[in-house]
Amino acid sequence: MSEPIHDEDLLDPHTAEAPVDDGPHPDDRIDDERHDEENRLKPEYLRSVRGALEEGDKGAVYDLVEPLHPADIADLLELLDREDRGALAVAITDLMTSEVIAELNDHVREDMMEALEPEAVATIVEQLETDDAVQLIEDLDEEDQRAILAEVEAEDRAAIESALAYPEETAGRLMNRELVAVPERMTVGQLIDYLREQDELAPEFYEIFVVDERHHPVGTCALSWILTTPRNIALTDVMKRDQTLIPVDTDQEEVALMFQKYNLISAAVVDESGRLVGQMTVDDIVHIISEEAGEDVLLLSGAGDGDINEPIREAYSSRVRWLVANLGTALVASFIIAAFGAAIEKLVALAVLMPIVASIGGNAGTQTMAVAVRAIATNQLTRANTWRIVWRELRVALLNGATIAVLIGIGTALVFTPMLGVVIALAMVINIIVSGLAGVLVPVIFERLDQDPAVASSVFVTMITDSMGFFAFLGLAVASGLVS
Repeated sequence: MSEPIHDEDLLDPHTAEAPVDDGPHPDDRIDDERHDEENRLKPEYLRSVRGALEEGDKGAVYDLVEPLHPADIADLLELLDREDRGALAVAITDLMTSEVIAELNDHVREDMMEALEPEAVATIVEQLETDDAVQLIEDLDEEDQRAILAEVEAEDRAAIESALAYPEETAGRLMNRELVAVPERMTVGQLIDYLREQDELAPEFYEIFVVDERHHPVGTCALSWILTTPRNIALTDVMKRDQTLIPVDTDQEEVALMFQKYNLISAAVVDESGRLVGQMTVDDIVHIISEEAGEDVLLLSGAGDGDINEPIREAYSSRVRWLVANLGTALVASFIIAAFGAAIEKLVALAVLMPIVASIGGNAGTQTMAVAVRAIATNQLTRANTWRIVWRELRVALLNGATIAVLIGIGTALVFTPMLGVVIALAMVINIIVSGLAGVLVPVIFERLDQDPAVASSVFVTMITDSMGFFAFLGLAVASGLVS
């Protein structure tokens, strides 16, 4: 996808000249007319761009945007309304480089791709590595995808279509097909000569993959080893045979965990037959980790993508279904309260205090649930240690429950009656223990059912903590004889 590296492009370290200024740099942006002291685009600058767009003055728009760094152009596009983004993209087509596209929010990127002509998008695609090119067009309609791919060179088109054939968020979809693989019969010197003589190499690589005659990876060589090893040494004597191989159908979250666990910089991706078909690199993993972490937090809240650039219809659809589910679970708690309506009428203090029991229990359940979901996501909570973690959280809940029970019990006894203080203290202990158990068991159950534990755990944990809080407090009040 990227331009090949030629020998004439390499500088002799003894004669290398200072690098040529290739445009604006983020460090040069402070205190200019476009950025404030925190390097954010100023409102006045944004108004100037909007004004030029409204007047249809493409030349003025181009002059305003051209000095910006690619990351700032991406910020500008995200700050504009959806209608203005298309107009801006058309006005600055040649500035819409792969660097700009890579910085864009997913929803904004999709808008840009729809606004640009297929030829322009194809030009951007050809500048990108395969994994970035796939990410660029995977969310577009099939018709738009075909139109863009028709403008892409045959070799690049085949690589992109091959990647799109794999499921989303798998190694096959995300891997980079541009790598350096050499036969195991080479020596270090032959490898160095090979790298120097090649007209086209991957634009960036951190290690060399060594393969056998079936193209199965048998080892890796870090560039530092190659540069510090005598030329006559065989690759098989210097390569690292123990390597982490990633099947093409591995979920991206599992790939990220592999990189974290084994401290990887890059890793080979293999197909069903064990052939080397691509690689995952640490820059891809950083993006995956950030994406997965944000996704889990938003799923716990039922906020969908949680993206301010998400279309209103999609935001409504993703959020309202969880609010409807919450309405259903809230009705369960309401039925419990209704069942004790007579008791509440006789002792108003029950109505005053019961929200405290439910609220504290809900917070305790949310704490445990957050810990459990994170532990499942990072493979710290597995089938092998589930009951140890449940026992741990039960002990934590007992300590928390006892502490809060003492505080609320003393306060209630002083304000109302000693018996009511005892009742609310016992109810608090019961609810916090149940909340702690629910907070860990509900995500585990969802994970065992092959469902994302972050998706619906909060709804069920909230229902359990509210219902148990009301039932324990009101039931103990009746059983203790506070109300007859």
